[in-house]
Amino acid sequence: MPFGLDGIEVGLIIVFLCLFGGIMSGFPVAFAIGGAGVISFGIIAALDSAGLLIHQAIDTSSAEYAALLAEGVARDAISTFRYPELPRVEEALFPGGWEQALDRNIAFIVNRMNERVIAGQSIETLLAVLMFVMMGITLERSKIAEDLLTTMARVFGPLPGGLAVSIVIVGAFLAASTGIVGATVVTMGLLALPTMLRNGYSPELSTGVIAASGTLGQIIPPSIVIVLLGTLAGDIYSTAQENRAQLVGCSDALTYLGEPAVVSVGTLFQAALLPGIFLAGLYGAYAFGYALLRPHKAPPVVMDGTAGSTITRNDAVVWFLAVPAAIIGGAIALGLVDVIGSQSAVVSSFSIASESASLRTNVSPACAAAMIELHGQAAWDAAVLQQSVIDAAGGVQAARELTAEELAEARALAVATAAPIGTGIATLFLGLGLVLSVARGVNTLKDGRPLAIGAAGIALAFLIDWALITPTTTSGATFVLMAIPMALVVVGLWPGLTRLAENELLRVVFPPLVLIVAVLGSILGGITNPTPAAALGAGGAIMLAAYRKLSDEGRGGRWILLASLALVIMLLIGINFDLRTGLETTTTADVIALVIAQIAYHAAFIGLLYACWVLLRTGVLGPVVRETAKVTSMVFTILIGSQLLNLVLISFGGEHYIQEFLRSFDNIYTVFLVVMLVLFVLGFVLDFLEIIYIVIPIVGPVIYGGELDPKWVTIMVAVNLQTSFLTPPFGFALFYLRGVAPKEVTTGHIYRGVIPFVLIQVVGLAILWWFPSIVTIVPDLLPNN
Repeated sequence: MPFGLDGIEVGLIIVFLCLFGGIMSGFPVAFAIGGAGVISFGIIAALDSAGLLIHQAIDTSSAEYAALLAEGVARDAISTFRYPELPRVEEALFPGGWEQALDRNIAFIVNRMNERVIAGQSIETLLAVLMFVMMGITLERSKIAEDLLTTMARVFGPLPGGLAVSIVIVGAFLAASTGIVGATVVTMGLLALPTMLRNGYSPELSTGVIAASGTLGQIIPPSIVIVLLGTLAGDIYSTAQENRAQLVGCSDALTYLGEPAVVSVGTLFQAALLPGIFLAGLYGAYAFGYALLRPHKAPPVVMDGTAGSTITRNDAVVWFLAVPAAIIGGAIALGLVDVIGSQSAVVSSFSIASESASLRTNVSPACAAAMIELHGQAAWDAAVLQQSVIDAAGGVQAARELTAEELAEARALAVATAAPIGTGIATLFLGLGLVLSVARGVNTLKDGRPLAIGAAGIALAFLIDWALITPTTTSGATFVLMAIPMALVVVGLWPGLTRLAENELLRVVFPPLVLIVAVLGSILGGITNPTPAAALGAGGAIMLAAYRKLSDEGRGGRWILLASLALVIMLLIGINFDLRTGLETTTTADVIALVIAQIAYHAAFIGLLYACWVLLRTGVLGPVVRETAKVTSMVFTILIGSQLLNLVLISFGGEHYIQEFLRSFDNIYTVFLVVMLVLFVLGFVLDFLEIIYIVIPIVGPVIYGGELDPKWVTIMVAVNLQTSFLTPPFGFALFYLRGVAPKEVTTGHIYRGVIPFVLIQVVGLAILWWFPSIVTIVPDLLPNN
């Protein structure tokens, strides 16, 4: 073999060179990957048939190999890297010939496409990609980025490096609302870069902060990277942990780990929230520090325009800080003393099954030893003690149907222990109280009596809830009792919203902020999974863009507002009433609520159709649909092509060879560090999609097959992949910015400008490495879905 290389190593080099050549050829990447797989397989098959590729495999019939098995070493743990002294035998890369490998690959790729692209379990989650892309492109076309940039520049411009800091804030905001890197970088490059240069900002800082902030959409949820990476990581982690459990002698991963081997995209969104905000904070801190050290290269700038209302410092402290803090702090305090809580009298008709031991103890000696090594002797002893107590009590008691007396007693206990104020009513009216507080602070010179009436309505709602509403009060009666307080709140809310619209910052930020809270809140709160949330985001983005277009034309968007109100009504009714039909216990109130919900549903649907017609008439919907189809088809084509390339690697043993090399390291953290370094280097030449679908399936079984937290591993990989947008020479964000930058900005300016931000990302990765709780704290606090 040339240079003493093994035949598999030569095959890996051929695959990489074909892939690199295909990408560099200028041919569309989505097709270049699949073509590289076909061409590399043909070259390897020809060389193998000519006897030029020889693999030095371990001689499994040797006495040394048998001795290792006798010592208890698992077959999968024996490799040429860990035991280089074992006898070898020469064999072809395709022992049965390339025809057999091709036949096996064709069958394999059909099954793989069916599992991961056409009809597998992950296809529902992958549908979220389409709708998140559509949401992002629609918002970008509605000029929200332009409004945000202008407004933030006026707010932060007078500070040192204020324009750069405003770019970071807008980048983070757009990341949470769009997540489309290309659209964000191009928009900020067109709008902000000339302004920054005109006001004396250095080209390096200007281009660097725009390119880096535009990539925040890859880590801040909702992130397409996390959706794609999460669907892949979930399958790999589950399979890898099952293999790990069986390797140590346990029957399944649930027994070995003591918990299901599951990681969902919703959980990964929760895990990515703090790292994304943290990374944006590092960008902003660098821009501010750069301005302090070199003020002539990032001077303060006072932008033309006004915020629409004058807010004094005292008013801001009282109404924007003190009163909201009192409202939120009071709600938390009342919740801790059970004044605010559940008022539900619904109880299960079945008893609660008794708890089982924290770990399964009825396992084989080998599995028990492995579980003790994983969980510790103290945890094992505690589980053994728990199991002995359970056995003495007659075993785990299964759930049973309660008798009529027991059911009545359980309901009486629920009524007696219910909180005086319900969580739903408290959340609704306290949220309205925050709106009234901010509205008062925006303009304290206007008449405050309507807002005071609204505040009185909130206080009345709490008093009525405390005095008149109990767990046995029907939903219809609750709605009637809350009608008067709500009417009083509306008296103050309507002029309050008018005042909020007078402030440019709130007018620009509030609509997309509501959409972000609706989408991310439903995912992070465990209410729904990413796919329905993405559908909500796409529909909301369409209505928001249509409202913006109607406003530009000087026309009222009342139909859009009515459709939005219909959505709120549907939400409130769905939470408070049982809308199922055909039930024996259906009440008159439920029937009336069902009719109202149907009317609200049709109103919302008609409003969405009207919004689509507005965007179609104004020439927005067509480009949005075409761009969405283009991006989505590119993603799925890359998915198919990368699966083909992976199967080529599997066919001649390349994937197994790489995994054996990684497993030869005794420390899983060393393995993960090697993988992270490889991903960082590959980011210089490959896009994140290629890395996700080509590299992760190869190294994933190793890094997800150890004791590392899968959430931490996935977010670390996602942050690392984000650097692929910034690293020269092939960072996509650099190409996007180069295409819209003025002539006086050179490619050298852009490259020098992004280097500090690449280093910042490396520092961010190091901090996440040493403090993994930054990733895990939010999923531990929030419900997982």
